Amino acid sequence: MKKPRRGAFQIAELANGIIDPVLSRRAGITTALLGSWEDIAGENFADCTRPEKITWPRHNDFNEAGGHRPGVLVVACEGARALFLNHAQGELIDRINGFFGYPAIAQIRIVQKPVSQSYNHRRKLRPLEGERARRLEAMLDGIESETLKSAIRKLGTGVLSSAKRK
Repeated sequence: MKKPRRGAFQIAELANGIIDPVLSRRAGITTALLGSWEDIAGENFADCTRPEKITWPRHNDFNEAGGHRPGVLVVACEGARALFLNHAQGELIDRINGFFGYPAIAQIRIVQKPVSQSYNHRRKLRPLEGERARRLEAMLDGIESETLKSAIRKLGTGVLSSAKRK
């Protein structure tokens, strides 16, 4: 039997526990996808797109081997940027599948409409300076993958700059 957790809870943890099942049932997406959308979409499309829903194949639509079939992601996009997104959707599908860790999305359906920017208010991180920057670069020395190195550098910058503010 699992012991009940004691102590303080983060509001985000409680809210995600309530919102995730509803989002999953209604739209097939999670708060993790919504929260990471800026990183997934990249700087070219983060400000003009928003994931709306994922349509998963029905159970009887699975292939003969009984394996998973990827879904279709509906993305809202503003105005003429939809044309550019259409040309870049292969790269975006790769990024989304990288986020999920398996081929979850096979196709993107673009819907032109205004995109609310209310969830896109993350502060821009300033580059680290001095000893903190040297310490972070020393931690990244043995990493060969540039993608992984970039992600860890971004995480390290966020952690070390927030330590500075305390």
